[in-house]
Amino acid sequence: MRYNKQFLAITLAAVLAVPAFPQGKIKKADQVGRAGKVIFWDDFSGNRLDRSKWTAEVTGSHVNDELQAYVDSASVISFVKGAAAEGASNGALVLSPRYLPGFKTADGQTFDFISGRLNTKDKFDFTYGRAEARIKMVAGSGLWPAWWMLGYPSWPSGGETDIMEFIGEGDWVSSAIHGPNYFGETPFVNRLYFDKKNDAAQWHVYAVEWTPERLVFKCDGVTVMRVTKTMAEHYGKWVFTDKQFLILNFAVGGIYPFKVNGIKKPYYGLSEQALELIKKRKAKMMVDWVKVTAYH
Repeated sequence: MRYNKQFLAITLAAVLAVPAFPQGKIKKADQVGRAGKVIFWDDFSGNRLDRSKWTAEVTGSHVNDELQAYVDSASVISFVKGAAAEGASNGALVLSPRYLPGFKTADGQTFDFISGRLNTKDKFDFTYGRAEARIKMVAGSGLWPAWWMLGYPSWPSGGETDIMEFIGEGDWVSSAIHGPNYFGETPFVNRLYFDKKNDAAQWHVYAVEWTPERLVFKCDGVTVMRVTKTMAEHYGKWVFTDKQFLILNFAVGGIYPFKVNGIKKPYYGLSEQALELIKKRKAKMMVDWVKVTAYH
């Protein structure tokens, strides 16, 4: 998720170079086969954000030529129950960008969109286990929600684990890792293409299984991509040995969508369709629950 212009094009080349398989043809992931303990759980059953677990970020740095400013506001970070939860039995978190032309940030920059980004930095982090979330999204080219993790203290030396990224094309999502000397120019990124009747607008469980030797990315229990320590060390140090924290966010437009859709108007990387979805408050990522399990 945390790209920059210099290497995103290489990242996308890697996306296109790695075979992307229909969901039904990917082999079932190996089961861990060990007793697990849930060490983090949030099913968003309350009416407000649990701030003992999550921090709502307020924009202080601007990356990837994204169009949004992050704010701590119920207008972009909300909670729904009942029918509005669309199948999330205990309610759901909703991240939904808003069109707000001329919005000024504390550092004096101006944006036409605001949105939400949550993280567990310094509140919850872990090393090794399974991180998973049940998520559904709305398609619109240039919408960019994501579910991912970052390490300490800085990027890319702390490592980045992109469990799920979606740039608004309903038939696929991607997974990736980034670390020192393997932040884009390596084959550590892959797409999962969905069946037409079970696309990204439906509920899916997006997960990563993290051990000292590998990261295995899964969707609904099916392997999307496997990266091992041996593979990564062809390029640089394997840094997935220390703690990482969780992130849920909804970006708008920017370099990653643009490199795929080539859209310059009405906004950089953002389609007219996606803009209308945002204006009508229909662009959203819904999160039923987030869970982290440690294995012994």
